[in-house]
Amino acid sequence: MKNVRLYHNAPLSVGEELTLDVFSAHHLTKVLRFPIGQNIILFNGDGLNYNAEVLQTKKNCTVQILEKTQNPSESKLHLTLAQGIAKGEKMDFLIQKAVELGVNKIIPILTEHCVVKLKGEKLTKRQSHWQKIVISACEQSGRSVVPEVFTPINLTDFLQQPTVNGFVLHHRSKQTLLKTDTVNQATILIGPEGGLSKAEISQATQAGYQSLLLGTRILRTETASLVAIANMQLLWGN
Repeated sequence: MKNVRLYHNAPLSVGEELTLDVFSAHHLTKVLRFPIGQNIILFNGDGLNYNAEVLQTKKNCTVQILEKTQNPSESKLHLTLAQGIAKGEKMDFLIQKAVELGVNKIIPILTEHCVVKLKGEKLTKRQSHWQKIVISACEQSGRSVVPEVFTPINLTDFLQQPTVNGFVLHHRSKQTLLKTDTVNQATILIGPEGGLSKAEISQATQAGYQSLLLGTRILRTETASLVAIANMQLLWGN
């Protein structure tokens, strides 16, 4: 039976017995039909794996933590994705895949070409939805560090924040990753559908971001994000 990884939003310690939340318990006992005595892996975002044994599956699903181990899945490259908010499933998809590829922070950016308008309760619900996608991607990809999805911010305010090794995608740039010095942390800024406007790209470069070319073809936003992350991991991470 395959190793199952479940997120538990609380401190964990060896020897502890705990009851899984309703969603995790249902997935484990009703969907996967795990029996008593089966081993699972828990994680809570601290970078460790907690190996546990299923003790009870009827009224509640109870497990006991047997040991904790280091998880070597994190990249040596610390990546922040500043992503112009894309519509619906595109944003969900790129967040999921960005986490699988090892990104550390995700900052949704409100830009000139953003179609999605978020505020109030709608914004809170969407941010919570994105964070759940992150957790699910960590469960699937074997990560024990859980990236944070930050509250959406407009581009002007974002660019006022200090950054190290900032890159902004621009299809007319002459700079490529192969011509860029090796770094151990970076922020990559990518526009939504329609890209960033000329004024926004200028604003980013004035804030210290280097314009970056991924290739001779123009990519969709969800493709560009993943290509950029994958190439940076290949060159500078793992």
